Parts: sequence; structure tokens; C-alpha cells
Amino acid sequence: MNKTLIALAFGLATLPAFSATTLRATVNGMVCAFCAQGIEKRIAKMDATKAVFVDLKNKTVAIEAKEGKALDQKAIAAEIADAGYDVVKMEPTTQSVAEIKAQLKAKK
Repeated sequence: MNKTLIALAFGLATLPAFSATTLRATVNGMVCAFCAQGIEKRIAKMDATKAVFVDLKNKTVAIEAKEGKALDQKAIAAEIADAGYDVVKMEPTTQSVAEIKAQLKAKK
């Protein structure tokens, strides 16, 4: 039984890395406000999406999940690719979309 508890505790300790509620993607091909708006609308329609922010200058798309929902990285990447853009990188983050937006706006 001790081995089971240790394995369970170890599994739970690593869980936050996989349960991030925000994804940050680097997307190539966005060149105008119309591009950003198109991606934003497509991602916002997805069931688990609470908030979306697209920053053209930094080629960043940030997606935050609704409470109790999980973001599907493959589905999001497919949605962006279907819109005609290339997802170069996608990573979970502990920042909210609002925090990412504020951070990127401060860079300008």
C-alpha cells in the first residue's frame, strides 16, 4: 500500500504541468488585424475557450480555458492551421490571458 500512495503522490505532484488553464502559441503568417480577428473568432467559438488574445507583433496567440474545462492543443493547432497559419510552438503557461496581454503590451 505504501508504494501505491507514493506513486499516487508522485503522479499528483506532476499533474499541474499538464493541467495548465492557458496555452501560449507562436503563430507565423499573421500580418494584419484581419488575420488576428479571424484566429480570435475561430478559437473563441471552441467550447473550452474562456478568453483569447492575439498579438501580431509578437506572433502570439494566448488561449485561456473556462473553469473546469481543458484546452485541446491539437484541436487548437488544427483550427489555426485550417485558418491558414502555421503554429510554430504551443506551450502551457500559468499566466492568464490578461497577464500575457499586459506583458506584451508593456513591451511596445
